[in-house]
Amino acid sequence: METKVIEWNGQEIPAGLRDLPPGRYLIEPLDEYLVPTSEEDAGIVAALEEMDAGRGSPVEEVVNRARAILGGGAR
Repeated sequence: METKVIEWNGQEIPAGLRDLPPGRYLIEPLDEYLVPTSEEDAGIVAALEEMDAGRGSPVEEVVNRARAILGGGAR
């Protein structure tokens, strides 16, 4: 499931909603943006440094590992 943050002025329907395909959606207010913890931030910085150094993993491998961890199985 994709999370999408949409700004709304309270009157006009935002383009982000108009662009969605027909279906059922759960909409909830976001009072404040999620800010990563210092540990999460350090992990993001470390990952970017690894990628910049050419030590990244192919996206398919990363997705398969994530699915395996989350119980979705590799595709």
